[in-house]
Amino acid sequence: METLMIQYQDVPMDLADASLVAMAEVLNQKQIFTLDSDFYIYRRYGNQPFEVVP
Repeated sequence: METLMIQYQDVPMDLADASLVAMAEVLNQKQIFTLDSDFYIYRRYGNQPFEVVP
């Protein structure tokens, strides 16, 4: 998660967001239910966008 937070430090990514991205990678999930617009910027595996479900 520290790597993700460093990668997205210009957004910035907090620990909760990093946890959700890491869990999505582990569980191979592309959809995420959130109102946080930062998830339009974050990428799974470094290059795969999320499908944000508001």
